[in-house]
Amino acid sequence: MADRIARDRQPWDQGFGLTLILAGGVTHGQKGAFLAADREVDQKTGTIRLAATFANPGNVLRPGQYGRVRAVTKTAHHAVVVPERAITELQGQYQVHIVGQDNKIAVRTVTVGERLNGEWIVTSGLTPGERVAVDGAQFLSDGTTVTPRTFTPSKQR
Repeated sequence: MADRIARDRQPWDQGFGLTLILAGGVTHGQKGAFLAADREVDQKTGTIRLAATFANPGNVLRPGQYGRVRAVTKTAHHAVVVPERAITELQGQYQVHIVGQDNKIAVRTVTVGERLNGEWIVTSGLTPGERVAVDGAQFLSDGTTVTPRTFTPSKQR
């Protein structure tokens, strides 16, 4: 019985799977699974070769075809996320422009983490619910009064 359970389990399957992005940005409709990793690091590129498997209904995937594989490596729960363009970098330090309750700007230094799809996770320096200036923030200084509008992210990602 235990042997049958082990065979039914997908390799490295933690419920996320791998995503294959084909040429032109088209996402393959089937999730993939990790198979094996080479222990040798390529000295020229600093990469490790991995093998994965994807279901191929309709023979969409062909030998020699190139694509990019995306993997979920961790999940950040209750993360504070801001649009990438709301963060400015100055001599290795990252800053955001906070819009206070009085609609005045306050510049604050933050620590950033992962960046994905045009957004950054802020790991410290910002608390949930604080309003951040997104567009034109680099032209604002401490104490400037603004008329805030709700930010609507574009659909392009």
